[in-house]
Amino acid sequence: MPIEITMPKLSDTMTDGTLVKWLKKENEQIKPGDVIAEVETDKATQELEAFEPGTVAKLMAKEGEKVPVGGLIVVLAKPGEDVAAIAKAAGGNAAAASATPKPAEAKPTTPTPVAAPVAAAVPVAAPVVAPVAAPTPAPAATPPADASRPARSSPLARKIATEKGIDINSLQGTGPDGRIIKRDVLAAGTGAVNAVAATAGKTSAPAPMAAKLEAKTIALSNMRQTIARRLLQAKQTVPHFYVSIDVVMDALLELRKAANEQLAPTKLTVTDFIARGVARAVVQVPGVNASFTDTAIIQHGSVNLGIAVAIEDGLVVPVIRDAQTKGIRQMSEEIKQLAQLARSRKLKADQMTGSTITISNLGMYGIREFQAIINPPEAAILAIGGTEARPIVKNGQVVPAQVMTISLSADHRVIDGALGAEFLSKLKTILENPLAMLV
Repeated sequence: MPIEITMPKLSDTMTDGTLVKWLKKENEQIKPGDVIAEVETDKATQELEAFEPGTVAKLMAKEGEKVPVGGLIVVLAKPGEDVAAIAKAAGGNAAAASATPKPAEAKPTTPTPVAAPVAAAVPVAAPVVAPVAAPTPAPAATPPADASRPARSSPLARKIATEKGIDINSLQGTGPDGRIIKRDVLAAGTGAVNAVAATAGKTSAPAPMAAKLEAKTIALSNMRQTIARRLLQAKQTVPHFYVSIDVVMDALLELRKAANEQLAPTKLTVTDFIARGVARAVVQVPGVNASFTDTAIIQHGSVNLGIAVAIEDGLVVPVIRDAQTKGIRQMSEEIKQLAQLARSRKLKADQMTGSTITISNLGMYGIREFQAIINPPEAAILAIGGTEARPIVKNGQVVPAQVMTISLSADHRVIDGALGAEFLSKLKTILENPLAMLV
């Protein structure tokens, strides 16, 4: 009997996946553990791994095609089977297989990645791959490319090219369907910068920027569609309110400097201290660590702290579980590991689900303060601004200090204004007296 691999459910909200790239060809032999394809879900691009040996008889999905969960994507011939006969049979039954895919033998209520029937396919570490649009009809379909159109490229690639003065249309893309992505621009960066410098030396005026405005239609990736759907739902159904507080960061910055001198080459970041402080503040004000249902407010027994991480095509929120039990060094290591996995699109589904409160930090971009949108079913999210020198009044005197603004977005069905203010006040006290966080 041939082995049929179907589209697995790689996240708790996934209903279909886009086959970004095949890593194996027809008639190619595979063994257990081989990665056969890259699949874009609504949260990340992940790799599919084969569990059984065999030979690829028929690729049932094309690159760029969107396949429902449980839909047939590839047929393998077991060792000793007639590959050609199985491929012919699979090709003849392709329409029927697409219309009536076999359901995955997965636990229906488990959000972690699960196996498809017969030959399982599960996610493992994946390189950064820019998502591509499915070729099925869609309102926002990308027009066919031709030589007269600008090169297809990711937003991040265009941003880096603009900053480095690189003509993105001169680059060769290595992403799906030849799309130009971040690594293509970085690889060309040194030569392009030198070329611009040499040209500028020969002219009397600075070379113009390579970037230009262009009209285009950008098809929505699965991730971007999910982000749009969830944010719209959050703003339409969750009654947000916002409170902010200023935190004097001088003591924390001094402690961080001293700690890093002792821990070198390990470095603690400001985000590490904030994460530790939030976990401690939640323990003191547990009412913010809750979710709303139609019949009850569920107050969670542990702090599963979400850390928002920007990636090339959107935003993911890896989760530090039981954050209230972890010291600052352990928390720092987990944050770094999860952020790296997020940026390389290697996060698994169970590393992105179950958060009870989230931190979103834009301080590194020079943002003084902002208000974030709640990520349901959470009832609170913290927006962290940058630390900057500001005048404050201390002992009746105006003195300079390093100050950070932290804003809380809260679900008013769960958190009242006084409770939100109490939580921010506790967090301020913890951050301004940071020695306790090292205990």
